[in-house]
Amino acid sequence: MKIEEILSEWEKDSTVDNTELGDAALKLAKLHHKYYRMLVNEKMVLKTYEADMKTLKLEKYEFYTQGPNEETMKRGWELPAKGLILKNDIPMYMDADKDVIQLSLKIGLQSEKVQALESIIRTINAMGYNIKAAIDWQKFINGI
Repeated sequence: MKIEEILSEWEKDSTVDNTELGDAALKLAKLHHKYYRMLVNEKMVLKTYEADMKTLKLEKYEFYTQGPNEETMKRGWELPAKGLILKNDIPMYMDADKDVIQLSLKIGLQSEKVQALESIIRTINAMGYNIKAAIDWQKFINGI
């Protein structure tokens, strides 16, 4: 799911009709379930990306220290112009590697999705108190 879709859904779901506060309070459990399910799914994707990064870094380490093999040649991986690199220089090359950067960006975006969903769930948990306060305010205004 794209972060824009998550935020668009939340924009619709976060709107509370002041005249239907009771209904809004009753819908909180469904909202929590909806966004918690999204959170679990997005966390699983994040864990997968993190595992992929560990594998990619190992493969890149072996590539940079041992040179190309048939599989890495099929992937289109190329050594720097100077050929094999020293082990001390590997972190610098690893940080600048386009495949590592691309996967790092995916992990970053996925982390943002997870953080957004966690924030949404915290807000949903607080909405119950806010709705109760709004109901109490309506009672006070109406002299009840």
